[in-house]
Amino acid sequence: MSAARYKTLGDDLYKRSEKVNGELFALTYGALVVQLIKDYEDYAEVNKQLDKMGYNIGVRLIEDFLARTGLGRCKDFAEVGEVMSKVAFRSLLSITPTLVQHPVSPTQPQPAFSLIFEDNPLSDFVELPEEAIEGGLVYAKVLEGVIRGALEMIQTSVTAQIVSDTLRGDERTELKVTLVRYLEEEMPAGDD
Repeated sequence: MSAARYKTLGDDLYKRSEKVNGELFALTYGALVVQLIKDYEDYAEVNKQLDKMGYNIGVRLIEDFLARTGLGRCKDFAEVGEVMSKVAFRSLLSITPTLVQHPVSPTQPQPAFSLIFEDNPLSDFVELPEEAIEGGLVYAKVLEGVIRGALEMIQTSVTAQIVSDTLRGDERTELKVTLVRYLEEEMPAGDD
């Protein structure tokens, strides 16, 4: 499927989806992060909890996403990036991040892609205090977990890392996804 067809599919899914107010979503997420900071008083632990929550969301979200799109297995990791950028993010968060492919090279031994967010709905109305920046808080860490969890459910092990973030003073927010390996499909014991 071409990039244009993925964009059309993402737009169609977005139009048919039940909408959630973006401001309410951003404020609710912000309240969650603030509560985690109060509960754990340690930014590394908050990052860990956000990643864990994201992973669990991704594990559950992928089934609904596949059922709604009817998409089959991607032919390669570059196509995974196209689907994620133009269909998944568009239909679920109402945004289409710019996709940048990172081909395999001596310095990049595994295929990877970056999602560049001009607008990150999670960071609307947010300004991180200097203490949180210095403490290493990755405010949108939940996105890393969502991607890892969703892809793991389709037998694709990845690393996902926010490498730049506008909340930390960077020009843009970039989420890099790198293929670790394709997992073997295993039958549960007794399911011959």
